[in-house]
Amino acid sequence: MNDATAGPLAVILAAGLGTRMRSRRPKVLHPVCGRPMLAHVLDVARTLRGPDPLVVVSPATERVRQEIGADGVAYALQAEPLGTADALRSAMDAVPPGVDEIIVLSGDVPLLRPATVRELVLLRRSEDATIALAVTHPADPRGYGRVVRDLDGRVARIIEEKDADEATRRIGEANAGLYAFNAAWVRSRIADVAPSPTTGEYYLPELVAMAHAEGGTVVTLDVADERELAGINDRVQLAEAEGELRRRIVEEHMRAGVTMLDPRSVTVESGVEIAPDVVLEAGVILQGRTRIGADSVIGAGSRVVDSVVGERCRVWSSVIESSEIGDDVRIGPWAHLRPGTRVGDGAEVGNFAEIKASTLGPGSKQHHFSYLGDATIGTHVNIGAGTVTCNYDGRRKHPTRIGDGAFIGSDTMLVAPVDVGAGARTGAGSVVTRDVPDGMLAVGVPARLRRPRDASEREIEPGTIAAEAGEASAVMAGAADDPAAQRPVPAAEDAAPRA
Repeated sequence: MNDATAGPLAVILAAGLGTRMRSRRPKVLHPVCGRPMLAHVLDVARTLRGPDPLVVVSPATERVRQEIGADGVAYALQAEPLGTADALRSAMDAVPPGVDEIIVLSGDVPLLRPATVRELVLLRRSEDATIALAVTHPADPRGYGRVVRDLDGRVARIIEEKDADEATRRIGEANAGLYAFNAAWVRSRIADVAPSPTTGEYYLPELVAMAHAEGGTVVTLDVADERELAGINDRVQLAEAEGELRRRIVEEHMRAGVTMLDPRSVTVESGVEIAPDVVLEAGVILQGRTRIGADSVIGAGSRVVDSVVGERCRVWSSVIESSEIGDDVRIGPWAHLRPGTRVGDGAEVGNFAEIKASTLGPGSKQHHFSYLGDATIGTHVNIGAGTVTCNYDGRRKHPTRIGDGAFIGSDTMLVAPVDVGAGARTGAGSVVTRDVPDGMLAVGVPARLRRPRDASEREIEPGTIAAEAGEASAVMAGAADDPAAQRPVPAAEDAAPRA
């Protein structure tokens, strides 16, 4: 644990399984805008700049420790979930001795704002209070503990709804479950909390009655938006929290210079970064650690997950996963970039094109209805429509490499492992089963090698083929009728057989 004590220690209660979620997954691990709800609470706790937040788990929620991890987080075990006061008591042994202030938060309140917690801390300090707690005035207070005040208006106690009589239930002031405590006082009194006569559980609000009885000061912070501190107990409330947090995130990006044509239809998760002057069209979904560069347009219906998209890109109705896209790239419509894809500056990926674990070099073009898998494509390469890298032999994946300036004709099958050299070409419909040297033409099924018709008097230079698209089209159109494509190639021009 970080021993820094400049700020208060945040103790986050996460020991309850959450049976109303109807899930084997601990409640606090259910995602809200792409992250576990507990992760949002941890973000708030870290703004206090105190020791590492201390998360209280139980045997039923040990999965929390596994999924959240130990980086910047400490844990305490509540052996049996016997209530919130018992959870805090279980945490006290892990509280560093130098801590003089403890903030208790619930792990199921992902809409909590850092400013609210800071305001509560400042209120407790300014009043030198034993306890400061957040309260709300919900339209429907059912399920909340009610704040009971004495004749002088001071907080006397909090009564949980299960223990409340009818008169108490009519009280509109509700306990929101967020506390700031004098740590020394909590250490001395937490073991004295008595169990509820109704449920047998140990409730944290009992400390309020104890502090009042001793003449200690208990102050309240009125939080106007009850949704901010509302705990999530079922899937309906989970969806409501998702919608509210999504709205906040979208508004924040728009105020920072992002244009959204239909913000209500856009989903942007909390870890996404978007530069100014990006345009998001209707139905866009941005997830995970995605970053979008300035002046890019993400078209309607596109989904980008854990990917980097450069500046001035245009993505049309496509899916991009765990990929890196350079600047000035055009993708789609209906393209699919799978994990491990890298697309260089100025490249183009056409409609219904798919790339997996491959690099498409700068200025290269992969046209429609094509697939690149485990491939490395050089610069200014033309990948014709219908081209497929046959990278899987039923047992293993194999690589394909295509050199700079190569021209791959439509419907070419590249049976990996295979290399196509710089400036080389393939004829339409060719099945390439062996390497194609620089500047050579491969045509036929299986493909045979020959020099292009224009190469008899001069050496072919890498990079010239892609610039001669008209000539290449003529070569490929005639390849099927060319007798040279159907007879053996002289040994001097043939490529070495593949090992």
